[in-house]
Amino acid sequence: MTDAPLIVTLLLDDPTQARFEAERRALFPAGRTAVGAHVTLFHALPAALRADVEEVLGSAADRAPLPVAVEEVRSLGRGAAYRLGCPPLVDLHAGWQERWSEHLTRQDAQPLSLHVTVQNKVDADQARATVERLRSGFEPWGCTGVALELWRYDGGPWTHLRRFDLRT
Repeated sequence: MTDAPLIVTLLLDDPTQARFEAERRALFPAGRTAVGAHVTLFHALPAALRADVEEVLGSAADRAPLPVAVEEVRSLGRGAAYRLGCPPLVDLHAGWQERWSEHLTRQDAQPLSLHVTVQNKVDADQARATVERLRSGFEPWGCTGVALELWRYDGGPWTHLRRFDLRT
């Protein structure tokens, strides 16, 4: 068994996922994406929690798919992201933070900031231009969170461990 940290993400519906994937391919510097578009819920849970995390995610998946709002384009300083809203997921996440509080990194202990990064690790001027371009044609839209996913961080690429489909 590896000690590599666990990552928990939300998977969005196919059309939305495809749109974000296409934007990442177009906007990320070549060779700088180790994984595809994702909505990270936890960045580094201890590997020792895997059984508990799987139990919690399995229980959480016994609910309808989650309504998600794509609310705005957000600057990351050296990149761009879409800010998402999903109050039911924020509530679920807060409960999980409480459950795993003694194991959380500083980043994972923060209030949940739902977003999908479509550009990162570019110079500030390029990022600013991307944010302006994305904002100029932006219209908020709704999408659906369809699954929770568990990954292992392997120092760059992530290894997919399990998918928990939300009940339809």
